[in-house]
Amino acid sequence: MTLLLPGFAHAHGTVAMEEDPCVQRVGGNLVHFNAYQPQNEAKAQYCTEIPGEGDTFLVVDLVDAGLRHTPVGVRVVRGLSETTEGETVAYWPPATHPDGVVRGEARLAKGLYKLIISPEGFSPSSYHLRVQQVDYAKMGRQAMGPLVVFLVLALIGYEFSKSKRFMRWRAPGNS
Repeated sequence: MTLLLPGFAHAHGTVAMEEDPCVQRVGGNLVHFNAYQPQNEAKAQYCTEIPGEGDTFLVVDLVDAGLRHTPVGVRVVRGLSETTEGETVAYWPPATHPDGVVRGEARLAKGLYKLIISPEGFSPSSYHLRVQQVDYAKMGRQAMGPLVVFLVLALIGYEFSKSKRFMRWRAPGNS
């Protein structure tokens, strides 16, 4: 894979293909999604967390050759509803992609979106996109480590303040 798509292998660091959050299975075939906003940062690639509003280039790599000769359509819908009846922001009708790349552009405003990949003959798959949104779950996970360290240090300090050694040290007249 690295020989065929050298830039693709390092798109998300050294993450294995199976662990890459931008990779999904569509009918047993792998697809990889990236979003680009060159007006904000020229070379940055995004997956589901898109930092800014505006023109966004959306790219779906059909990793497995099985999908390259199957008509694949893509639709971007505002909102994350399970029913896909939301406002369609962008739509690319089903077409074959022998080069393995489905490309399109959409103007995304702040909010939540669903990118739906629909290959003919397979169940559709989707990515949930967050445009200029704060991910509170991610912030909570990142804050958990420092919070635990702080609480452990506070507990140690409290227990130490109750110890006899500390009481003798704090007692008046000790010099």
